[in-house]
Amino acid sequence: MNSPTKELLIAEIEKNKKELISLCSDLIKIDSSNPPGDMGEITSFITNFLSKHKISWEILDKTGSTPNIIAKTGPDSGCTLILNGHMDVVPAGDISKWDVPPFSGLVKDGVLHGRGATDMKCGIGGLLFALSMIVKHQVQLKGKALLTIVPDEEIGGPNGTKWLVENGITKGDACIVAEPSCHHNCEIGQKGSLWLKLIAQGKSAHGSLAPFAGDNAIEKLLKAIEAIRSVQDLQVFLPAKIEETMKLTKKVVREELLKQKGAEYILDHLTFNVGKICGGTKVNMVPDHAEAEIDIRIPVGLKADTVREKIEFLLKKSGIEGIQCVYNGYSDPNTTDQDEEIVETLAANVRAVADINLQKTFQWASSDTKFYRYAGIPTIQYGPANLEGIHSYNESVNIDEVVLCTKVYLGTIMDYLGYDT
Repeated sequence: MNSPTKELLIAEIEKNKKELISLCSDLIKIDSSNPPGDMGEITSFITNFLSKHKISWEILDKTGSTPNIIAKTGPDSGCTLILNGHMDVVPAGDISKWDVPPFSGLVKDGVLHGRGATDMKCGIGGLLFALSMIVKHQVQLKGKALLTIVPDEEIGGPNGTKWLVENGITKGDACIVAEPSCHHNCEIGQKGSLWLKLIAQGKSAHGSLAPFAGDNAIEKLLKAIEAIRSVQDLQVFLPAKIEETMKLTKKVVREELLKQKGAEYILDHLTFNVGKICGGTKVNMVPDHAEAEIDIRIPVGLKADTVREKIEFLLKKSGIEGIQCVYNGYSDPNTTDQDEEIVETLAANVRAVADINLQKTFQWASSDTKFYRYAGIPTIQYGPANLEGIHSYNESVNIDEVVLCTKVYLGTIMDYLGYDT
């Protein structure tokens, strides 16, 4: 039996878009907040969908409580296209600050609402729906589509994508991560990150005797923070081949994505955020212990080790005693060449579906994409998005955006792997 054409299946997505949006809404209705990280209900929902649509799957679980869903269709004989997404979402926070309940999955006025609508339940829904259409219509792919849906991207992916890739469980020739990017844009690079904790040790005393007695750990910590803040001045050496991509990304951020004046600066500079600070026991005691957690993002053109070395130098230069620096994870910036086949294939399908030229830009944050790139797999991020509300309140995505991206997923899978007609 010959496969239907790509154009026919894309038309089928349009005809069945209510089913697609219903799938995405149902995913949003499942609270898969991480923390706490209970993925049981959403794992059952996704595997039931896969079984219903005759897509083979298995669960791989490193810890016994972090299920990774691995599904596939197509032969092992050709090339492999990895399709990746995460089923966990950040917590909803203060429910009273949402205009609609965060796990309602409400569809209203062409918009889908709820925690994970953009990051990234609709990306997962689009991948699942595209694969179900391929299997339903018996498309004879020449290669394998390998879907990995993981449990813990929002906490760094140690038991999800990182574990799957570093242990050779997930291998492929290219990868699409369905993280939010907007239908007209794909991300071909991202910043690295370095999270560190500064720990200050002092000596307690009665507060009324300060500063003549005791050693104030909080004051010491604040001085240490200011001492290392100048790490932001590290010079960035941007590779010549990606200068144009950086210019385009800054333009897109400035004109389309972020309202804050000057925000495009973050793309090619190191950023420094003191995200958490604590210390002391009681107001009338000199504190003998204080801690601060700092989030540093590293642009393309710098290495994480360079940043660490600079921090150590600045701390030593400051002469502040009793300071310990603990690194809680770090990653290098990473990129995929814009001329890679997977990039060009996706760009061709964006033109076919939306009649626009695909933007190829860098991401100011980071994701599981880095693990594939570190393994030498050309990887792009592409998925439905309304960037306002990600990791905040009133997260949403336009229905038309979800439909467009799903069509592009389907077309890219079929074109990249090839199929018999």
